[in-house]
Amino acid sequence: METLRHVLDAAARGVFPPADGRTTVVPQASPRDAGVLAFTAHSVVFTDEDPDWVYATLRGLDCDPLAASMNPRFLAAFLARTGRTAETIDTMLVGPPLPGEPPLALREIEDAGHPRIVYARGRRDDVRAWTADGGVLVMGRGIGGRLEVSVEVDEDVRHRGLGRRLVTAARQLVAEPLWAQVAPGNARSARAFQAAGYRPVGAELLLLSATPRNAGCSDSRS
Repeated sequence: METLRHVLDAAARGVFPPADGRTTVVPQASPRDAGVLAFTAHSVVFTDEDPDWVYATLRGLDCDPLAASMNPRFLAAFLARTGRTAETIDTMLVGPPLPGEPPLALREIEDAGHPRIVYARGRRDDVRAWTADGGVLVMGRGIGGRLEVSVEVDEDVRHRGLGRRLVTAARQLVAEPLWAQVAPGNARSARAFQAAGYRPVGAELLLLSATPRNAGCSDSRS
C-alpha cells in the first residue's frame, strides 16, 4: 500500500503522482495529522476516515474535478466529519540538503519552554531551534515524518535578507530534504524560501486535531 511518506519522498525527488485528475486516499501517518495535498492534476488525502466517504463526497461536488479536493465544500465536510480545525491552505516547498557552513552564526536553544519550541511541538516531533541576531529557526518532524522548517524574523531587522539566510542555513544543518509550508499571501516569506533554493511542489491543508498537544499554541509555519 502506498503511504504518505512514500508520496512525500517521491515529491522531494521530483517524482509526482500521475496528472490524471484523480485523488488518492492514504492512511494517516500519525493520529495527529490529517489533511490534503494537491499536486498538478492529482490530490492526496491522508486520513483514517473511510476512503469510500472521501470519494463519494468528491463525486457529489458540482465543480472541476481537478479542484475538488481543495473545494471549500469538500474541506468543510472533511472538517465536520473529523471534528478537526484548519487555518489556511499553504504552498508546499522543499529544498535538498546543502553542503557548507551556515551563512550566519546560530546558537541552539536548549530551553524546552522557549515559546517557539512550545509552539512547534504542537505540530511537530523532535523539535530543535536556533537563534541568530534578530531571528529564530525551528525544525522538527511533521506530516509523514518529513523534516519541516519555520523561521521568525524580528520586525526591526526585516527587509535585510535575514529570513533568506536562516532558511539557507537550515538546509546546511540537515542530511535530507527539508520542507516548508507558506501561506500564499505571505509573498515575503515565499520569496525568501525560493531565493534560498526551495522549490514549490504543491499545496497543502493540514487538519488540526481538536485537542492538539500544547493546545492554544500555534506555529507560523513560514
